[in-house]
Amino acid sequence: MRLVALIENQVIGHLASGPHGHPRFTYAPDWQQSKSAIPLSLNLPLSKEHHPTEAVSAVLWGLLPDNEATLQRWASRFQVSPRNPLALLSHVGEDCAGAVQFVTEARLEDVLSGASDGIEPLTDDELEARLRRLRQDVGAARQVDDVGQFSLAGAQAKIALLHDGQQWAIPAGRIPTTHILKPPSGEYDGFVENELFCLRLARSIGLPTAAAQALRVGAETAICVKRYDRIPVDGVLLRIHQEDTCQALGVMPHIKYQNQGGPGVEAISQLLWTHSSQPRQDVETLFQALVFNYLIGGTDAHAKNYSLLLGQHRQVRLAPLYDLSSALPYPQLQQRKLKMAMSIGSHYRWWDIRPSDWMRVAGTLRLDASECLAWMRWTVSALPDRAQELLAELSREGLAHPVLNVLVGEIAGACSRLCKLLPSG
Repeated sequence: MRLVALIENQVIGHLASGPHGHPRFTYAPDWQQSKSAIPLSLNLPLSKEHHPTEAVSAVLWGLLPDNEATLQRWASRFQVSPRNPLALLSHVGEDCAGAVQFVTEARLEDVLSGASDGIEPLTDDELEARLRRLRQDVGAARQVDDVGQFSLAGAQAKIALLHDGQQWAIPAGRIPTTHILKPPSGEYDGFVENELFCLRLARSIGLPTAAAQALRVGAETAICVKRYDRIPVDGVLLRIHQEDTCQALGVMPHIKYQNQGGPGVEAISQLLWTHSSQPRQDVETLFQALVFNYLIGGTDAHAKNYSLLLGQHRQVRLAPLYDLSSALPYPQLQQRKLKMAMSIGSHYRWWDIRPSDWMRVAGTLRLDASECLAWMRWTVSALPDRAQELLAELSREGLAHPVLNVLVGEIAGACSRLCKLLPSG
């Protein structure tokens, strides 16, 4: 099996099965020599002819759902192995995270020419039914007769769709999806409202985040996230390339948590210092995101939830934050036992993290400790009021849930606790 990799409707390389079924990726010579070339991954540099199997595998698996039920469902539907990323991407690889499209050789001409372009509009009833199925079954993101071929990474139930300003639709060919819809998690009440609140709260203190809103369709609710890797230019939707930091570091998604061998603060910051076009600004944003996740009890901020935008002329920037949520409103999770996805200083356990740990993080990130402390003091002072204001704002928008009231109180408590521990300025 061989797949053609496209970026901006240009052939950038080929993906094939090597000995023992291991994936191999080679860049097209014309793409390697192009001044506007973008690498598929920072871990697959354009200058190299051959790439390690482990690096290629990390990139491919990072494009697929990190959910065994979904992979099994797709494998059964397409009659392929759930452990074969090439086979899976041959069916779902035409709309991935970032700018890349993986296209079979049989479909290549139709995709390049636009002959396969199309959209299948969804009525409100059809969208409601899809969200209901997805809420009930994480593996139900696709239907048998879907024309589009899209893949979303991560473990949550979600679906990628196009919104053209008037209607929801399933796109095909060169036409990209524009939004990601995530229905509630059955395990945690109010999770849609929780995630939306955390995204909006982060934005309120100046952190770059994906734009999000609540979507109600009939009896179903979902968080609707606008894709930052899709932008309109002169009336045409363009894909912007990106990868998560696991992919960029050659780490398989199933070891995304640091305590399982995944990347931590140091590895991600080193990636930014090495590759970012604005390294200090991006590393400062990383520090601020770490502090924010601590204050909201964001225990799922692992390396796959930090991404990089890759542009022409070696432009690399930290992507807007996404998948922000809080564990604090859920008493069954027991706050004193909560663990962060990455070690903060010498601690994973949320309750045990102290200012000395944050100073260690500042040192690891090569940032000025006094500036980091000043930002933390401002944040613990400002965040409780911002949370209260946001709660009122969402209520005016018709979005209310008891979990948000609990969350606002818990955030105030976390800020108060850290404020008492911080040295005075």
